Amino acid sequence: MKFSPLFLLFPFQSLMSFAGIRPIAGDTVRRADATPADIQYSVVIDKSDYELMLFENGEWIATYPVVFGNKDQGDKLMEGDRRTPEGRFRITGKRKHPEWGFFLLLDYPNPESLTRFTDRKKTGQIPRSSRICGGIGIHGTRMNEEYAVDRFMNWTEGCISVKYSHISELYEMLPVGTSVEIRK
Repeated sequence: MKFSPLFLLFPFQSLMSFAGIRPIAGDTVRRADATPADIQYSVVIDKSDYELMLFENGEWIATYPVVFGNKDQGDKLMEGDRRTPEGRFRITGKRKHPEWGFFLLLDYPNPESLTRFTDRKKTGQIPRSSRICGGIGIHGTRMNEEYAVDRFMNWTEGCISVKYSHISELYEMLPVGTSVEIRK
């Protein structure tokens, strides 16, 4: 078997960092008797830093690089603007996706998002004929297009995209109900 020069020069942790995943911070140790019910995951997505931070029981464990729909870092206003919504959401569904590997559906629009949308219509910030969209979630890139994340190429319709090789990890780890905060 032939090894890549990078494999020989860098320890595993450095390879993970090179691949865009920053691994567990410090020595997070689970109790020997911990069950999946004892583990509470949460996600914070920072749009300005292009990062998805994963927490386990309140402690940071990993960061994944991400891209969005639009370079405009503003909150989603309406259907078709390709912006990524801001706020606190929950994962409400999980499914395999033929192009992006897996899809973690968020509860957008939630009541907070609907209120902001309605207020923006009333104040004329968006046209009265505007519609709010749905179907926002976290998904992978297409299999051979992971470079989009490396090059900060925003390409979605407002979703959060991680690398194709990273989405299966998140899909397996994060249960329906996981809290997701999206912020600028």
